[in-house]
Order: sequence, then C-alpha cells, then structure tokens
Amino acid sequence: MQRDLEGLTIVVTGGAGALGGAVVQELVDAGAAVVVPAIDDGPADPVAGARYLPRVDLSQETAVEAVYAGLPSLWASVHLAGGFTWAKVEDTTLAMVQAQWTLNAVTAFLCSRAAVAKIRATGKSGGRIVNTVARAVAQPAAGVAAYTMSKAAVAGLTAQMAEELRDEGINVNAIAPGLIDTPANRKAMPDADTSRWTKPAEIARTVHALVSPALSVTSGAIVPVYGRS
Repeated sequence: MQRDLEGLTIVVTGGAGALGGAVVQELVDAGAAVVVPAIDDGPADPVAGARYLPRVDLSQETAVEAVYAGLPSLWASVHLAGGFTWAKVEDTTLAMVQAQWTLNAVTAFLCSRAAVAKIRATGKSGGRIVNTVARAVAQPAAGVAAYTMSKAAVAGLTAQMAEELRDEGINVNAIAPGLIDTPANRKAMPDADTSRWTKPAEIARTVHALVSPALSVTSGAIVPVYGRS
C-alpha cells in the first residue's frame, strides 16, 4: 500500500466497530497517526498503531472539544459514529427521532466543527472531513424514517461545510453506505444473500481516497459505497 498519509493525524469516530476497524487499519497502513475516540473502552482487538481514547461521548460538546484540542495537529476527521433503528412512520416516536438525531447528526456536527478549528490551528494548508450518510437518503426505503431524517441532515451539513470551506482547501465529503457485511448485520438477517453486501475493507479504501492529500478537487460529494447491493 502507498503510504501517502505518513505523519498525518486523522481522527476516526466509530473506529471501534466493524466498519471503523477496517478504516482505522487502512489509514494506519497508509502511515497515518490515527486517533479513535470510543464511547466505551474500545475494541477487544484494537488496531496496532492506533491511539484509542476511551469513554468519550461524542454527543457532548465539551467532550468533543477536549478530544480535538488535545491533538498536536490534525489533517483529517472521519465520522463513522452513529446509530440505526427500524420502525414504520406510524410506529416512530419522537424519542426515536431525537435519539437518531443525536447519534447521527449531532455527533457529525460537533466533530466537524471541532475538526475545522483544529485543522486551522495546525497552520498548514488544507485538510479533509469525511461524514457518513446513508443510501436511504438518495434511495428511500421503508421503515427507516428516523434514521433517514438524521442522515439527510448530515448530507446537508456536508454540502454546507464544503461551500464554506472551499477557499481554505478543506475538502468535506461523505460516504453513503447501504448494507455492510458485518457480523451484526449477518446476525440480524441470517437468511439474507450476503454475496452482494459491501465489505468494510472496500469502504475503507474509499475513505482513504477521500482523506488523501492527492484528492484536491473533490468537495461536497456524497460518494455511494453500496456496490452491487
């Protein structure tokens, strides 16, 4: 693998999960100094070379600001942290909507805002932010209203930040996954045909491309990463 991220500090939220672990491994292999704030104590099998920060609630403003303020520098911030829920609209409660908003939209906003401040403070030209939306934002699916609403907000945030930061060379993009081939999804859907599900490592390679210093002209994009599913 090309070590095009040598010496660059990159934050990966949600880096303790199945997708997050693949992204962290990809970026570490490319030479990045990866920092992973985790809601719990971190993964049982952490990626060698990554730095894990335990017990960080990314929905809390002061906690997020402390993470980014404590970094020596920052090149990129990748936001995979979030949550998901199933429910038809008539069964969707306000509490469910608010929970999805907090898990998905609030965390992305707080981390994006703190990342911009730290990238600017680093004093170098440019930087990268990668958010996570969902296939359902572009291709609606039944039963995911609360989830889709929150992810649509992240899509809007991505477009807005890309426009605001264009002249500073800070590129802001988002990935849009569909079904990802993870142990949790296989357990939840034991009879599904998983042959067309996207592998975490495949998505990780797209994230790598989006944080690469070489990708200088792409900002404001929502990149589909749902492959053939």
